[in-house]
Amino acid sequence: MVEALTLVRLGLANSDGVPPLDLLDRLAAEAARLLGASCRIEPEPLDITFSYDELRRQAWSTAVLARLAAQPHTPGSAIVGVTGLDLFVPVFTFVFGEAQVAGPAAIISTCRLRDEFYGLPSNPALLVERLMKELLHELGHTQGLRHCGDWRCVMSSAHTVERIDVRQAAFCADCVRFLHNRARP
Repeated sequence: MVEALTLVRLGLANSDGVPPLDLLDRLAAEAARLLGASCRIEPEPLDITFSYDELRRQAWSTAVLARLAAQPHTPGSAIVGVTGLDLFVPVFTFVFGEAQVAGPAAIISTCRLRDEFYGLPSNPALLVERLMKELLHELGHTQGLRHCGDWRCVMSSAHTVERIDVRQAAFCADCVRFLHNRARP
């Protein structure tokens, strides 16, 4: 799928929304295990204040994707921004993440993946599980995959956190076949 993955912490100039390094450490370790790819974390957070809509209290993910895609990257690599800010695209109230289809960049948000968002106690293990599923989903898009009709596949569309919980942290046989065929010379 990808040979190298760079995770970038994203937030506002005042550090709002910047996820803690230990969360990205856990995500990078899990991504390396599942993908067999090298994973590194960019040490300095990227300021995405330019994308923040004060009225919505959300960051416009598409604008951030353009900034991430402009970062230097090598063929076979992907760059994924991770933020605690809530994300939107103009046609949706919110998104869990967004990616450039067949491009190098993706973004995911912890905001609505946290149980605390729904008034529940913190569950760090579940947060990492949900983040990993979103990471795989958005990386699938960077590899050219579209949404899958198999509700268990990580590429299935999800508009609620409950749908994310139903997904497996794996691609279905059809999606694996697509990725395998894409990787052939």
